[in-house]
Amino acid sequence: MPAAISPTQRQLTPETVAALLHERFGRVAVHCGPLSGGTFAAVWRVTLNDGTEAVAKIGPPPGVPLLRYERGVIAAEARYYRLAGAAGGVPVPPVLAADSDVVLVGLLPGRPLSDPATDQEQQVVRRELGEALRRLHAVEGTRFGYDGEGRAGGDTWPEAFTAMTADLLADGRDWGVSLPVPEERIMAAIDRHTGVLAEVRAPALVHFDLWDGNVLHEDGKLTGLVDGERYFWGDPLYDFVSPAIGRRIEQEPSHPVLHGYYGRVPHAFTEAERARLMLYRIQFCLLLLIEMPSRAVVGETARERREWVTPWLLSDLRDLG
Repeated sequence: MPAAISPTQRQLTPETVAALLHERFGRVAVHCGPLSGGTFAAVWRVTLNDGTEAVAKIGPPPGVPLLRYERGVIAAEARYYRLAGAAGGVPVPPVLAADSDVVLVGLLPGRPLSDPATDQEQQVVRRELGEALRRLHAVEGTRFGYDGEGRAGGDTWPEAFTAMTADLLADGRDWGVSLPVPEERIMAAIDRHTGVLAEVRAPALVHFDLWDGNVLHEDGKLTGLVDGERYFWGDPLYDFVSPAIGRRIEQEPSHPVLHGYYGRVPHAFTEAERARLMLYRIQFCLLLLIEMPSRAVVGETARERREWVTPWLLSDLRDLG
């Protein structure tokens, strides 16, 4: 049985995409074709009449229920690209046009790291990813958490992280998601570790979603960090979660991302940093579970996700203490 289409993804045709781009931005598309890979927005490859190759990302239809942090995320993606691009040395596409629910960016060369690649290519690209993250995290904000009205944030990282997690758990209640642990246990773990969270004093630009599908490469070189709509201002360590999904990067001290980021390996994390990484993986796992109903992830697909996410979550929650 084919996977269900997420209700957040608009069902469009080449003609409607071309009409939308012309109506919103005055851009003339001579060719449009859908791209696969995501489950939130509709993503189309576009050729403009001046020969520019581009990607259009189009937000959910009006009135579709969203998770709390997803309010305004298409506009947030444009902000991420502009912020990251200004940092220098972070490969992101140029923003050609954007409004509240449509963003049009230049097409970057390369293919996702989730496609087959040699071990040597993966090592080099992941090391370059670490180098790019170091430059990305040098961009500092003025407040922690998500930007934009009505999204979780705070004046301190403990305040913002607590609010982000509380919103996520509220989404779980709204969608009737059964979690493998009580909410109270999760919030109590955060409360016990407020001190280690408070060690983060500066709000760094965090991509958050750097799984292999969002890391582009060509000829063994990093070419793009894309899909930054979930970005927030927080602890740089959070960006070590998604490049090692299902694992603990602190148990891989010679991981190529760490090599690129710190300039040497092996790298040893402090006890406080290890605790924060566990907190971030717990929150990441919660998102993977809680977002499923809103994306129409059901049946066997949902069961498979729960089966690999739940042990990951429970082991971190147990070891966090």
